Amino acid sequence: MRVAVRSFAKINLGLYIGAARADGYHDLRTVYQTIALHDVIRVSVGRGSGIEIVCTNKDPRVPRDSSNTCYRMAELVLAEIGAQSRVRIEIDKRLPVQGGLGAGSSNAVATMVALELVLKKTRALKKPLPAAVRLRIAADVGSDLPLFLVGGTTLGVGRGEEVYPLPDLPSVPMVLVTPDVGVSTPKAFADWDALVRHGAELRSAGRTNASASTRASTGEDARPSSRERLTRPLASDRLFEVGCALSAWLSSLTSGYPNTGASAKGGSRAGNLLSDLVRTGIENDFERVVFPQYPELRDIKGALERAGSRYSSLSGSGSTLYGLFRSPADAAQAACRLQKQGLKAVATSTLTRRQYWKKSLVICG
Repeated sequence: MRVAVRSFAKINLGLYIGAARADGYHDLRTVYQTIALHDVIRVSVGRGSGIEIVCTNKDPRVPRDSSNTCYRMAELVLAEIGAQSRVRIEIDKRLPVQGGLGAGSSNAVATMVALELVLKKTRALKKPLPAAVRLRIAADVGSDLPLFLVGGTTLGVGRGEEVYPLPDLPSVPMVLVTPDVGVSTPKAFADWDALVRHGAELRSAGRTNASASTRASTGEDARPSSRERLTRPLASDRLFEVGCALSAWLSSLTSGYPNTGASAKGGSRAGNLLSDLVRTGIENDFERVVFPQYPELRDIKGALERAGSRYSSLSGSGSTLYGLFRSPADAAQAACRLQKQGLKAVATSTLTRRQYWKKSLVICG
């Protein structure tokens, strides 16, 4: 018995990094948006035990052992329902590895969905897992897995695993560019921490020198004042401000729009989205540390803008970049132009929540 489901990718509409937490993660604020590009996950079960991972196109970067998120997901689902089966997971890899599109996380959630379906067909599972249990298992496997149990436009907070469905933004034409480089997310976070530390040291040195000079000229006590001894939680304050900005942007954008899940008509809703993104200055913090390491990625963002993108950004920690366009024709023309420049560009679109679930749950062989 085998079941296959589509495993859709995501982009980030803004990604803001807060302070490092005691558990080693960072507080984040981001708006996740599912898109139409996907892998395909096929799950089959049989008698016995054990989990087998197969990558049908033999991508060497896809792990075949317990380090694969699909393996871990299957383990936890089987443990949750108390079942014992031999599980075979086939990954038809079409999305880039280490591309910032959440491909591995999406694969794991697709594995959960497919495994539940096939266990139900074999009567090993009598009723679906409760939504809360699914979310808990997903968060245990990885930070950005829960968003794929929601789909569409989703607010991510905490370390990204705490997700809230937002009123769906319209389906927007876009172009995705996947460079031949992979960006390590742990390294990108480490580089961000180093940047923040350096900035904090410069601010501290500036305040100390200025205060010392002032006190020396006035004959004041050299000890710092109580006000100077207080250190504001800059990262937390910043995330609070960002949360307010994102909330205001989303509220203004979606007010007056019925949540129909329909595509933009005449480009009007898509045009409002693009205008608001540009005006509000929603950005991805990772660009500040990834672009200096990989200047070709900054060049690709510029190429997207020159090709007519009204808003372009790195997705996640990269290396994939995307541009949003006013119409499918504009996106197709831009993708063709970028391909002629030797870039791996493809025209696609964002997916509303309704589109996401309708297309995900179609058994695609």
